[in-house]
Amino acid sequence: MKKTSISAVLTGVLLGLPMAAGAAYPAYPTYQTAGSNGQMMYLPSANSQVVSVNGVSQTYGNVVAAQPTRVTGGLPRVGSAQTAAGRQYYQPADYDRLADSGLYVGLSVAYTASLMGSMSADYTGEKDAYTVPGAFQDADFDSDTMIPLQVSVGAAINNDIRVDFSYLRYSGMSYPNTVQTSDGAGGFVTAQVDGGAITANATMLNIYYNIDSFTGYLAGGSLRPYVGAGVGISLNTIADYVVYDNTFYSVMDPAYAWAGQLTGVSDIYAYHNGGTSEQLAFMLEGGLTTELQGGLKLDFFVRYANLGKVKNSGSIVLSQIEWLGDGAGGEYEAPYDSVFHYTNWYESGRLGMVDAGVRLRLQF
Repeated sequence: MKKTSISAVLTGVLLGLPMAAGAAYPAYPTYQTAGSNGQMMYLPSANSQVVSVNGVSQTYGNVVAAQPTRVTGGLPRVGSAQTAAGRQYYQPADYDRLADSGLYVGLSVAYTASLMGSMSADYTGEKDAYTVPGAFQDADFDSDTMIPLQVSVGAAINNDIRVDFSYLRYSGMSYPNTVQTSDGAGGFVTAQVDGGAITANATMLNIYYNIDSFTGYLAGGSLRPYVGAGVGISLNTIADYVVYDNTFYSVMDPAYAWAGQLTGVSDIYAYHNGGTSEQLAFMLEGGLTTELQGGLKLDFFVRYANLGKVKNSGSIVLSQIEWLGDGAGGEYEAPYDSVFHYTNWYESGRLGMVDAGVRLRLQF
């Protein structure tokens, strides 16, 4: 009795499996359900053949599996503005051509749109400082057209970060053409300046980060935005310059001066010796990268550079004409020039620039 029940259960399972499989996976078009009892059976298709073997008819045909639906075209971007992060990413095919990889060398040229900073006399607190012409009021730097050049060598750490070492040179700056110097009575007079060309040579370690994962597509994916920062050392040099004050300064009334007594000074020349100072420098940069053929990339950027101070050597040679009383109420120019030497009397000013430019990078 038990053996009969077990046989019945196995027979039911074996008969039920084809039925369940056919219902869940109708892979073959000719394998269909027929009959009131749901028995699975093959039905002839249009290209089937009926063959009689020993009086029993058998149906043979080509069994063709169902074809899945094919989707063609590009895949959509992953993510959207409706996601929690609000970011949009690119498929590799979309941005691989802009990807940073391997070593590169770069050359940039820029235009300085703004030169910030000014010169001032650091010796204004010294005794009798007013007698030495200089920038007693802050005086903005003078500049011609400035075209800073930069050479860089670097490498990409990954697709988003690259690091390089750069040399950056600025020229075309100078000490201002005129300054306001002290008149010794609480006021100021205009003094003329000649010379004082300024150059800066900065070496920096820079790091750049691509931010396209935050900004999404720009210009159809052909532009890749980035930000960067750098820090290093700048050697700032100012050439010798002369501050000339042609004001006549009266020392005393000639009517009360004896013969040979100093009554006044005029035509004061202050020869400021130039100097070179080593300063901490840094830069901030933002831009867009696009690609040319042959592994060339172009960075269009705006950069702020702070190069620290430019400072003279602190050595000033002063030359002036002295006027002497003649003992009869008049005065005359002395037959000699008075010369004085001052040391550790500095003038300085901080250098800051905003540049707009383009960088060509050859990627290996």
